[in-house]
Amino acid sequence: MPRAEGFAEAVLAVVADIPPGCVATYGDVAALLGSRGARMVGQVMARSGAEVPWWRVVRASGLPPAGHAERALIEYEREGTPLRPSTDDGGYRIDLAACRWRP
Repeated sequence: MPRAEGFAEAVLAVVADIPPGCVATYGDVAALLGSRGARMVGQVMARSGAEVPWWRVVRASGLPPAGHAERALIEYEREGTPLRPSTDDGGYRIDLAACRWRP
């Protein structure tokens, strides 16, 4: 397992590479780094995610980052990210089948 700061830098580099209109789950980002640490990815995003397009990293269910549905929706609409109506908080989910990033 890489050092914490090395892992954080790697997470931010992966997120920076996600194209507009696409998303990856926390688990996807971890897997790209050879890790199963989806929660660690979430911690990095919580601490340093403002440096990168944070809205492009979503929960496995297709929900936007916790507590950021309203702010993220602005970015999704601006980028044309495919969304589906939902009864969850925020009223939408990202359509993972349509826009999940697979480098």
